[in-house]
Amino acid sequence: MENPRKENRQRVANLVIENEKLFKELVSITFDVENKVSNKAAWVLEWICTRHYLKCILPHLEEFSQKISTLKFDSAIRPCAKICEHLATAYYLKNENKVKEKLTKTHINAFIVTGFDWLITPQKIAVRAYTMTFLYLFGIENDWIHLELKYLIETKIIHESKGCRARGKHILELIEKHRKSTL
Repeated sequence: MENPRKENRQRVANLVIENEKLFKELVSITFDVENKVSNKAAWVLEWICTRHYLKCILPHLEEFSQKISTLKFDSAIRPCAKICEHLATAYYLKNENKVKEKLTKTHINAFIVTGFDWLITPQKIAVRAYTMTFLYLFGIENDWIHLELKYLIETKIIHESKGCRARGKHILELIEKHRKSTL
């Protein structure tokens, strides 16, 4: 795959979906940060999880959660942050689903630690936006996350780009709404 155009991602995604054994390889390549194609593997991984089957990542949550902090490049971090956002969203849906069954506190804690690392280091807008959202969601059960997230948004993120400022304000509103609903 030479570039991230939709048809290229879809073509490779179709190959992986047709052969489940390739999915494990896709996850492994994503986290092989010295491999030139790791970023492209991350694009396809996110494409499959977003457009097709979030459930595909579930058998690989151990590797995904343990290695997510090793990512170095924005072009791999962004799609993995988006996958984390999708996992958090599915985890907090009202209806029962496979994500609720498979996503453990250990996985969640790994995402939280990595997410805060992404927020305190220089990252692109999309990474920050996805990260703020999944940290907000995981903070529903862990008050300290909302406190730390609120602090970072108010002291750092709100002073960055328009996109960061907009998402930050939205997350602050959600945190306040959640706080009021738990009083």
